[in-house]
Amino acid sequence: MKLLVVGSVAFDAIETPFGKTNKILGGAATYIGLAASLMNVKSGIVSVVGGDFPQQYLDLLESRGVNNDGIEIVKDGKTFFWSGKYHNDLNSRDTLVTEVNVLEHFDPKIPQSMEDAEVLLLGNLHPGVQLSVLEKMKKRPKLVILDTMNFWMDTAWDALMQMVAKTDVITINDEEARQLSGEYSLVKAAKKIHDMGPDFVIIKKGEHGALLFHEDRIFAIPAMPLEEVFDPTGAGDTFAGGFAAYLVKKEEFDFETMKSALIVGSALASFTVEKFGTERLQEITEGELIARIKQFKDLTTFEVEV
Repeated sequence: MKLLVVGSVAFDAIETPFGKTNKILGGAATYIGLAASLMNVKSGIVSVVGGDFPQQYLDLLESRGVNNDGIEIVKDGKTFFWSGKYHNDLNSRDTLVTEVNVLEHFDPKIPQSMEDAEVLLLGNLHPGVQLSVLEKMKKRPKLVILDTMNFWMDTAWDALMQMVAKTDVITINDEEARQLSGEYSLVKAAKKIHDMGPDFVIIKKGEHGALLFHEDRIFAIPAMPLEEVFDPTGAGDTFAGGFAAYLVKKEEFDFETMKSALIVGSALASFTVEKFGTERLQEITEGELIARIKQFKDLTTFEVEV
C-alpha cells in the first residue's frame, strides 16, 4: 500500500521558554512524511515550495524514502513561513508571522506514481484544496484521513462541510471538535461529527492524550509523561503521520488496528517535542521507537480485581 500526503512543506521560526530558532524546516507534510518514513512504508508528498527552499531538505526527505515528485518548486516564489512564540505552559502560543507565499495559489499536482495511493492523508490546508486533491485521484482511496482547524471553520465552512462528508477519519483537537459540533461534551461532539460523514473521529487533547470514537465505541490513551518538552510544533502532524503509516503497514482499517495506530502515532509525537522542529524526528532509531511503544503499553496495561 501507498500513503499520499498533501500539506505544507515550509519554514518555521520558533520561540519557547527554552530557546529560539531562526528559519528551520517545518510544515505539516514534512512532519507527516518523516514520521511515515520511520514505519518503512511507501509515501509521497504533494506540496509547493519557493526557489528559496534548500535542496538539502528535499534530499533529506528523499533519503528517507519519501517520494518528492509531487513537490512543486516555484523558482521565483517564496516558501510558506510561520513564526510563533509559546507561552510558559507550552499549551498556548502566539503567531508572530504568517507568510502564505506560494501556498496562496497552490494547485496540487498528483504525480502519476501516487495516483493510486490507497490511503490519502489531507494535512491542514484550505478544504477547497483538499477536495480538489480527492477529485484528482485515479480512484477513491480506501481510506481518507482529514486534518483541519478552527480557522477553516471560521472562513470556509461550506467547503469544509463538503470535505468532512467525504472523509473516513477526521483528526482534530478538543477545541476544534467543540466548535465543529457545537457541543461541549467530547462524546456528544464525536457523535455529531460522525453524523457529518467520518466513520472514525480522533480528538487530540495535547498533553492529556487522545480519544478515538467509532459508532458506540471509545478508546482513550494518555500522553507520554516526559521529563523535558522543548517544542510542541508539529506534534499533531507527527501523530497523524505515524497513525496513517501504521494503517498502511498493516493494510487494515478496523477499530482494533486503529487503536494500535493511535499508540504508534502518540509514541512518535512524544519524540517530536523533545527538540526543536524536526530535529528529533531525524534522529529516532527503530530501537528507540519500539522501546517508546513498550512504555506506552506499560503505561496503559493493568489488571483490576473486583
